[in-house]
Amino acid sequence: MAKILRSEPNAIMSRAVEYHGFVFTQGMVARNLDGDITAQSRDVLEQLDALLEQHGTDNTRILQAQIWLKDIADRETFNGLWQSWLPAGEAPARACVQAILADPRMLVEVMLITTK
Repeated sequence: MAKILRSEPNAIMSRAVEYHGFVFTQGMVARNLDGDITAQSRDVLEQLDALLEQHGTDNTRILQAQIWLKDIADRETFNGLWQSWLPAGEAPARACVQAILADPRMLVEVMLITTK
């Protein structure tokens, strides 16, 4: 039976789960919720970089991304940062929707499925 690796598990979720060479991340939000969409997005992407590195992978191996924005009008700003963050030609399958997030100060949340 293949082992399931859980990063920083708590009672309700893990930061990431690794199984059979796949890495599933939690929904990542900014650490500082006082920032604008640019600041929060950059922080989320930095956190994802660190989490993927911890699991021996990176943003060239993303299979799918789920993105939730508090305001879909921020999509263009987010997409510019996302496009700069992704290596050329490495875009994953993706969904990006407007949503009510857990804290009204949260402007963006991103969840990834990657492979190693």
